[in-house]
Amino acid sequence: MSATTHRTDMALARRGYRWDGADDADLLRLRFCDLRLRVRDSLVWPEVERMYWELERRGIHFRPHVWLSTEWFSPDGVPGIAVPFYAAHPRLARIERHMMGEIEGGTSRWRLRILRHEAGHALDTAYGLRRRADWRAVFGRASTPYPGDYSARPGSRRYVLHLGHWYAQSHPTEDFAETFAVWMQPKARWKREYAGWPALRKLEYLDELMHEIAGCPPRNHDRSIIAPLSDNHRTLREHYTRRRASYETYEPYEPSEHRYDAWLQRVFISRASRSNGIPASRYIRETERQLRRALIRHVGVNPYLADHAIERLRQRARQLDLVLRDSRRQSSRPVLRLLERVILDVLRRNREKYVL
Repeated sequence: MSATTHRTDMALARRGYRWDGADDADLLRLRFCDLRLRVRDSLVWPEVERMYWELERRGIHFRPHVWLSTEWFSPDGVPGIAVPFYAAHPRLARIERHMMGEIEGGTSRWRLRILRHEAGHALDTAYGLRRRADWRAVFGRASTPYPGDYSARPGSRRYVLHLGHWYAQSHPTEDFAETFAVWMQPKARWKREYAGWPALRKLEYLDELMHEIAGCPPRNHDRSIIAPLSDNHRTLREHYTRRRASYETYEPYEPSEHRYDAWLQRVFISRASRSNGIPASRYIRETERQLRRALIRHVGVNPYLADHAIERLRQRARQLDLVLRDSRRQSSRPVLRLLERVILDVLRRNREKYVL
């Protein structure tokens, strides 16, 4: 255990939250405002201080203010960062894992990666970087809407890789935030890792831009706190009921338009074309565990989203009476790519629910 982590644990112990020994049922009955959490006493504070140190070390005189809310986000127009409540205390992290199957930012390293990304958004807001012509020339226009047919290209070298699901490809502002997060690492490291990639030019531009603003005060000093826990009178049970329902009620295809039928039919074929083919729905059911594990580990999606994408596509494959186009072994990669594509489409169209 590091000295910083030990100090944080001691601070949490001194704080003596009355709910930290509560069972799940009692904890879920509490309102967010009743948690009375303080970000400076929280589990995430060492990573916040590390983020501040990294900014200062690079000569950037900007410290985004940080507060506790229900999700990770940096609001438009406010150069600050909201951190989810479950990143504040081990007991809350455990209830998050129990209710959602995963903790987004469940380790110190993961929390720091997310904070670096959100710091990129906050810095963009603080200095008005997106309004610069050279910024737009490199990353594109921040006003660009998310494209209706967005589909990530996992093999593309035009974007850095930092958070899951190739997030830099989703929008110019996310491209900047992800590039900034990678730039926060030692220069020798990103120069080596991205040598020969078109993405290296973005990192070099960002390096020049950060040297330009080093030592300059930010233009935007708004210290507003958006959606703080202290103003949230919803119980934890109500919160998780809504979050879980947002996954459970989402249909990866809309029955009226069968959104992903064409994608399914490129991976599978009709039974009429191959009467002895293995039913696609059976194949998905039998490989569900492997598919789920691959989606969570390699794409970085929430287990609930992975589960429901798998189940809905299995149901639709059965309705269309589709079978495997090739052998079981040859079908593994195409099926995983299909699920990745569906989930990325979900993330694009429902980004307020699923994205940082």
